[in-house]
Amino acid sequence: MAAAGGNKDWILEPLSLPETIPNAVQESTSSLLPCIFCEECYPSEDKKDLLRHMILDHKLVISDVKLIVDFRRYILYWKKRFTEQPITDFCSVIRTNSQGPEEDQADFYLLSGVLPEDRVLREQLQQKRLEEVLEQQQRERIDTNFYRICMFCNGEFAGNRAILLNHMAKDHAFNMGLPDNIVYCNEFLDLVQKKVDNLQCLYCEKTFRDKNTLRDHMRKKQHRKINAKNQEYDRFYTINYLEFGKNWVEVQSEDDGGITEEPDDDWSDWQGSPMCAVCLFCEKAKDSTEKLHLHMKAAHHFDLLKLKSEMGLNFYQQVKLVNFIRREIHQCRCHRYYFPTYENDALLCTLSDSESEAMADNRTTDIPVVAEDISNLQTLKQSSILNALQPRGPANKQSTSS
Repeated sequence: MAAAGGNKDWILEPLSLPETIPNAVQESTSSLLPCIFCEECYPSEDKKDLLRHMILDHKLVISDVKLIVDFRRYILYWKKRFTEQPITDFCSVIRTNSQGPEEDQADFYLLSGVLPEDRVLREQLQQKRLEEVLEQQQRERIDTNFYRICMFCNGEFAGNRAILLNHMAKDHAFNMGLPDNIVYCNEFLDLVQKKVDNLQCLYCEKTFRDKNTLRDHMRKKQHRKINAKNQEYDRFYTINYLEFGKNWVEVQSEDDGGITEEPDDDWSDWQGSPMCAVCLFCEKAKDSTEKLHLHMKAAHHFDLLKLKSEMGLNFYQQVKLVNFIRREIHQCRCHRYYFPTYENDALLCTLSDSESEAMADNRTTDIPVVAEDISNLQTLKQSSILNALQPRGPANKQSTSS
């Protein structure tokens, strides 16, 4: 297709936008869909036939029909407007076969949301439908006259719809969604019941020969849920009415995309529980390791940072040292100190590897982590880095030499 030349093509003049939908349109209750140009009418379920008729007989193409939430009101509105002004005031003109013979050319009229008036109409219809849906949902939420038989166990449920929906989710592992997210609940259950009665799996939608086979299939395959890709269910969930021209899949994908597309989302604003670091030698606790180091240096004459620097302790040696002191304070012996005395020892979480700091200065060191050989405990004790912390008195020397 190519756009036709001439002044009549692509006419999009500024118009006065309607503030409300005409009352005649709002109060319409008939299910017949009238043609915009003639007296032809079609049942609402034959919308495609009406669209075909308007294209073939009247050369009118309506774009994005699936985004029009109330097609009948939309048709009635434009039927009235086309009697007031020429069609070219509202529609773009598209000429087919523009390079061919003139007798083979044809002009089609495109009615779309590009026209501001048309877009406003679509948005107003969307808003009105949303208000109707929310009102209906609220009525169902507070309704205490609900009565229904469970389609799985034939149990009777009366009162509020949430009782039955929660029962099916808890006792039959069949989850239709939260009750507060569902609208037109009775129609929804009727549709699901019909599929079950027709021996159709609700998820994969295959048909089976009897109810027992269907039940076993849904249980073994974990198909006790509806097929979310089946648009037949969309009208029963309020999320599909929230944004103009979008269903739940598009809304959800936008939400997910918003999370993954944030390169700077480093969770820097995450507020965790405050850290409490406990002294190695007493019950004093500080809210930071810096304060704890100062406390141990002043109160116990123990400078962990200085000791780490002078002895060149790597990360694992620091872990062993802290765990050794913890165990000694509690008078317990353990030859392996990779296992903390306290599960939530905050001091261990803040240790830094001296080799890691060296890497910041463009120096690299490969330090393999090798499990200690405890087959000869005497040799292990003599070569341990912890010996540097032991007082070297005469008794200790004699013990070592022996």
